Amino acid sequence: MKVFARLLGVLFLLFTALPGHAATRDSQAPSALPAPTPGRLTVYFLDVGQGDAALIVSPTGKTVLIDGGPPEAGTRLAARLRELVNQPLDLVILTHPHLDHLGGLPAALKAVGAKRFMDPGFDHPSEAYRALLDFVGREVGQVMTPEPNAAAPQTLLTVGLGEGVSLTMLWPRMPQEPFLANTRSDANANSIVAKLTYAKTSFLFTGDSEPPTEEALLQKPLDLTATVLKVAHHGGKHSSTAAFLDRVAPQAAVISCGVGNDYGHPSPEVMGRLRDVHARTFRTDQDGEVMAVSDGSTVTLRSSKGAESTVSVSGAQHAGSPVALGPIESTPDRRSGRAVEKPPEPGGASKKSKTAPSAPAPTSTSEETGQNFVSLKGSKVFHRESCSTLKRSKNERTVYTRRADAQRERRPAEDCHP
Repeated sequence: MKVFARLLGVLFLLFTALPGHAATRDSQAPSALPAPTPGRLTVYFLDVGQGDAALIVSPTGKTVLIDGGPPEAGTRLAARLRELVNQPLDLVILTHPHLDHLGGLPAALKAVGAKRFMDPGFDHPSEAYRALLDFVGREVGQVMTPEPNAAAPQTLLTVGLGEGVSLTMLWPRMPQEPFLANTRSDANANSIVAKLTYAKTSFLFTGDSEPPTEEALLQKPLDLTATVLKVAHHGGKHSSTAAFLDRVAPQAAVISCGVGNDYGHPSPEVMGRLRDVHARTFRTDQDGEVMAVSDGSTVTLRSSKGAESTVSVSGAQHAGSPVALGPIESTPDRRSGRAVEKPPEPGGASKKSKTAPSAPAPTSTSEETGQNFVSLKGSKVFHRESCSTLKRSKNERTVYTRRADAQRERRPAEDCHP
């Protein structure tokens, strides 16, 4: 009997030591972060390896996905979104057309769908980007850029997410201002930079923005302070300048990067600058997925790799105050010191634009407006012929010479208001 008992003990130890055994797997794997907290603003900085992806869930359940990580993260991203999102995403934002930000988006969009898609409108020769635009043109109802309202060109585009939560696009501002040019990476420099605000708390999303982007923002009358900063360019040394971090004054910072990546991200220089502003820093390569929950006064952050990584920080945003502290003037040309484009003077052209019709009359024809109306194959909307969405897509298209004909089969796109 003793021999038999010992044999059973050995078999039990061998069985529980197998790699696939549930007890061993559960003790080693981190527990998944919970679903969004009802009535709270929840932001997930998703672990997609060497890339970026963040999911915003507002207190009312509105959802925004910012970037989708590299192609190899697509399956994992799609599975995670199915766990967190019960309906099509309200908005998907591609900050810029690089593969480590767009590669996982096709899988994500196929998994949960989306109502709107936004990107900077910056032209890029990438085949993956072209393929994504074609896919978006077929599957997403509205395609847009962060262009300010034409009737108020000195303002910023803001997307309301309910319960006082808003997402404001700080950069770029085409066509009111031209894209930054002759930078180290123009695609990076023209990343969408957006600020999410909820009462006294705020989040700043910076894509892969470059020092010229930060310089342009610092020159504007903007409230750049943020409770939580999504660090630009995976913590690369060329971004997150000391002047920019001083202005943002983040209490917490999240760096999205891959384990043992080839770029050495995050750089020691950026880590040092974050320490200088006393920001509590999370890294997806070490902390895994990071979840931030705001009640409007405090943001509580926790990582998927243990409760010891939980931290709460107090918001300093002036509740109810606008992100723009004044009219947004054009960015001065860094080479000449002159403004690259002068916006309309108050009471001048801008006043006239408020009373001008924003769209042609329903019976307008191409002869009257000087342009046709175009719909991409499989799309539910139609655009002006000059719309930047059409210029960035190689999809087959249907051309209408009369707006009334287009409207009988499609609805007007909200990005160009045909």
